[in-house]
Amino acid sequence: MNIQEVKSKKGVTAWLVEDHSIPLVAIRFVFGGGTAQDPAGKEGLVNLMTGLFDEGAGGLDSEAFQLKLDDAGAEMNFEAARDGTYGSMRMLSEQKDEAFGLLKLAVNSPRFDQAPIDRIRAQIVSGILANERDPNTVARQHWLRAVYGRHPYARPDEGTKETLATITAADINAFHGANFARGGLHVAVVGDIDAATLSDKLDEVFGDLPDEQRLAPVSDVVPKVGRRLEVVYDLPQTSLLLAWPGVKRSDPDRFAAVLINEILGGSTANSRLFQEVREKRGLAYGVSSLLLDHEHSNALLVTTATRFDRAHETLSIMRQVVKEMAETGPTEKELAASKKYIVGAYPINHLASSRSVAATLLEVQFEGLGIDYIKRRCDLINAVTLDQVRVAARKLLSADPTTMVVGPLLHQGDKL
Repeated sequence: MNIQEVKSKKGVTAWLVEDHSIPLVAIRFVFGGGTAQDPAGKEGLVNLMTGLFDEGAGGLDSEAFQLKLDDAGAEMNFEAARDGTYGSMRMLSEQKDEAFGLLKLAVNSPRFDQAPIDRIRAQIVSGILANERDPNTVARQHWLRAVYGRHPYARPDEGTKETLATITAADINAFHGANFARGGLHVAVVGDIDAATLSDKLDEVFGDLPDEQRLAPVSDVVPKVGRRLEVVYDLPQTSLLLAWPGVKRSDPDRFAAVLINEILGGSTANSRLFQEVREKRGLAYGVSSLLLDHEHSNALLVTTATRFDRAHETLSIMRQVVKEMAETGPTEKELAASKKYIVGAYPINHLASSRSVAATLLEVQFEGLGIDYIKRRCDLINAVTLDQVRVAARKLLSADPTTMVVGPLLHQGDKL
């Protein structure tokens, strides 16, 4: 896969993979600064804004804009994440002029009319009210507050019905002006377009944006450990969640941590947690571990769900598996198998379509890993030694995790 760096006359940079086998173009981009930028008391602002970009732009109201999108054969989407405001468009290459013209309007001249604001806000509030009765959503809010305290990551991305009510069109316009700037922009493009044409389109869509963003500083935060949470709900199953501080992408131990995660509870049925919890004892349908990455915080999570009367047993086994991994690390055989899987699964999971390639290129770019990262990745993984993984396992898993149980009360006398 040949990744080209394309730089426009106005200084907008994109990574491009040309693919002329099908007449489609996929573009994905991100402006740094997402829901963590929501002002206090106006949580949900960024999420609300991302629901409005196809609700009118320039001289086109909501209905007219969406009809133009249909006529152009284009799909446009915006979404809010904690650390970025994402946008994407998928279009027929023969209609790229019309599609990029609409994307330009959405990026530079969104209308944020009051009627769409009220309608999208009502939809979000409806979802919030429905989720108030969902134990997993309620538990997630308890969890975020426990591990992140007063940090912006502890706030719900969608806001609350109270904070959404305070958000005005002026607030949305102000954030758009502060966030949508070339200085915080990353772009990835895949498909039936050449570098020269893309250079022109980059300037058309992004070239007139301000040079630099105006964002509030966000501090780094280490997830709190040693906490115990029990969210009581009358459910047929009990959910279990354990968390440890993670590893930054730039950390020298990063790939050792990736391998530990795969061996502990990654995506294969050979992981230690899956074998001990599911295969040997049948305590859960599935159990997994995940390295969670954000710009200002990282964590390793272990999750499962089991019968409420087997929750204590399941939790004890999970803790024992993690303890053994921290103390002795993996075997040579486990390490070799995890390397083989991680290397082989990457193109299937991340490079199987134009959309997935664009998304992968964007994240690699956003995280500052370098345009040659995909080529280097295999060697970086295979270079990790057993001793390095064992040292990293002790560092990563020795802390007392924060634990959350969601479901019926544990049996009297049982302790987290």
